[in-house]
Amino acid sequence: MREFGYQKVLDVPDAVAALGADPDARFLGGGTNLVDLMKSGVERPARLVDVRDLPLDRIEPTPGGGLRIGATVTNSDLAAHPDVRRRYPALAQAVLAGASGQLRNMATVGGNLLQRTRCGYFTDVTKACNKRNPGSGCPAVEGEHRNAALFGASRHCVAVHPSDMGVALAAFDAVVHYETADGPGGTPREGELALDAFYLPVGDTPHLETALPPGALITGVTLPPAPVAAHSRYRKVRERASYAFAIGSLTAALDVEDGIVRDARLAFGAVASRPWRARAAERALIGGPADGDAYAAAADAELAAAETLRDNAYKVPLMRNLVVAQLTELEQEARR
Repeated sequence: MREFGYQKVLDVPDAVAALGADPDARFLGGGTNLVDLMKSGVERPARLVDVRDLPLDRIEPTPGGGLRIGATVTNSDLAAHPDVRRRYPALAQAVLAGASGQLRNMATVGGNLLQRTRCGYFTDVTKACNKRNPGSGCPAVEGEHRNAALFGASRHCVAVHPSDMGVALAAFDAVVHYETADGPGGTPREGELALDAFYLPVGDTPHLETALPPGALITGVTLPPAPVAAHSRYRKVRERASYAFAIGSLTAALDVEDGIVRDARLAFGAVASRPWRARAAERALIGGPADGDAYAAAADAELAAAETLRDNAYKVPLMRNLVVAQLTELEQEARR
């Protein structure tokens, strides 16, 4: 591991100023992803700016029934919060599915959004990887790609985003808030990005992962009011029963009245370089009958755009079955 400096900051202006003054520095929250990547040599920051004690550790209601979640809220606190469990149960379930209790106690909301892919070519510095070393190639296209993307990939990168939490946030139109030091006279400037715009398309620049300005600090996430979110679930498929990254996951929310779908939210995980909002499936569902055939047709509408490789085509029926099973379960719960 490269030697690095360390600086603890206690307020947001100092944090963004610290990174603005040193482009080779990185923000440190829980460190559950960053420190691993430093050990493997993927990340080599000259300095870590510790933001763990910033006053961004609260979960507060917003007008109209949404939630504002601070960037340093731990995953454990997020999953246990009564408003999250009541208004956005899929979010709590996604966080609990993501890692062990020890990791959840350290990992933060801001860090979760910024975690890097777990593709083996990316994490092995002896291998080529366009995400780590632009222009070096993507050996996963012809190599080991069993867990590669179905959507939004390119010949330059087929890696998937590993977040469970992000899949739930994508389903409920989360907005990411940040601050930079590039306001007038170097003062902090606030900004925000819808989660749909937060993650950049892969294209031919997979090393550019988010639309955050250079040196920006994530300060929180807002979930807008979404009554349908109270009737939501998260389901994750992994290759072993213990904690592991998903090979496919789903956030689903369903509102049914008189046998007709009034509202639906669907987001897929482990199928793209970012949490994948299944908008084609949602459009197919809303206004139609709440039954198994309709759920399967909605899944097919989304999966029609899937682009498979030699060894990852199993994800198409996997995701189809997930959609049908989870929507059927939500429908049955609504009838009780």
